[in-house]
Amino acid sequence: MSKPDTFRVGLSPDFYTDAKGYFEEPVQEVFGSVPWIDCGPMPPQPGNIATPEALNQFDAIINLALRMGADSLRGVDRLAIVARWGVGYDRIDVAALTEADVILSITPEGVRAPVAEAILAFVFALSKNMFRMDRMTRAGQWRDQLGELNGDIRGSVLGSVGCGNIARKLFRLARPLGFRRLLACDPLVTPREVKHLGVELVEMDTVFRDSDFVTVNTFLNDTTRGLVGQGHFRLMKPTAYFINTARGPIVQHEALVKALKEKWIAGAGIDVFPTEPPPRNDPLFELDNVILAPHALAWTKNIMHDNGVEACGHVLKVALGEVPERVVNPEVLNRPGFRRKLERYR
Repeated sequence: MSKPDTFRVGLSPDFYTDAKGYFEEPVQEVFGSVPWIDCGPMPPQPGNIATPEALNQFDAIINLALRMGADSLRGVDRLAIVARWGVGYDRIDVAALTEADVILSITPEGVRAPVAEAILAFVFALSKNMFRMDRMTRAGQWRDQLGELNGDIRGSVLGSVGCGNIARKLFRLARPLGFRRLLACDPLVTPREVKHLGVELVEMDTVFRDSDFVTVNTFLNDTTRGLVGQGHFRLMKPTAYFINTARGPIVQHEALVKALKEKWIAGAGIDVFPTEPPPRNDPLFELDNVILAPHALAWTKNIMHDNGVEACGHVLKVALGEVPERVVNPEVLNRPGFRRKLERYR
């Protein structure tokens, strides 16, 4: 089979609504000088779910948040790579991609710093009561009406559920701030891997029991769905805060609401929800001890640029007949069908 004259790259339709004005520069930066790469929008996808007819028009898909299930891949034989613009892939059926001889890649290099900064933004906003103070000041109140003092970062304990790329960057940024202990639980990480960061690997219950700030930094999959529940919030100090910038379904939402309503914990910073966008009657909206964001606290110019360059770079490697870095399903690399696709591009 001869090398194709054109390598077609499809951008998921949601780029043109959710990221318009931000994705174009990195796409041009990587593909602009490669005339045989044809990059453009996919056809509209009903319900933001990919169809086989659309996928089969492309050699590569760069995916913002398009859903891809087993039905999406049925009969697809042209596609070689889905490059996720980010790190979460809970909307993608990885096993179905592998069965269709398609690589899935992610972009941890672009994500880790902006998300770690977003977590620390929540840490500071919550501990310093910034939103409450803003409301007080606007209402004509002054510091004599505070009732309680703000919290300190220095001497407190920072904990993470998960200790991968984002958590490690978080700990690197947090260490000079004076945290007394840095805790994490992660069955896939050894103490030796994080010793240089000063991180203690402990049981998940210990993270919740001992931390003043508990952050969630793990993927959403079958083993982590509903991982954090009522029992964990019961373990937390009444002065502690819970922060989730990972994925909403990792946390049992009703348990989080109950913990905040009944003041088991001091407050929370939430950037992700079980359903996105959340329904207008989500009970979190009624609470004043939680700071909410629309899954965008880490959406910065840097994250959009760096994710784009990294994702497009993965696609370019495949277009050259090479294997990119950050492959989620490495078992696909030795499948004869994928090897034939790669050989065709060389």
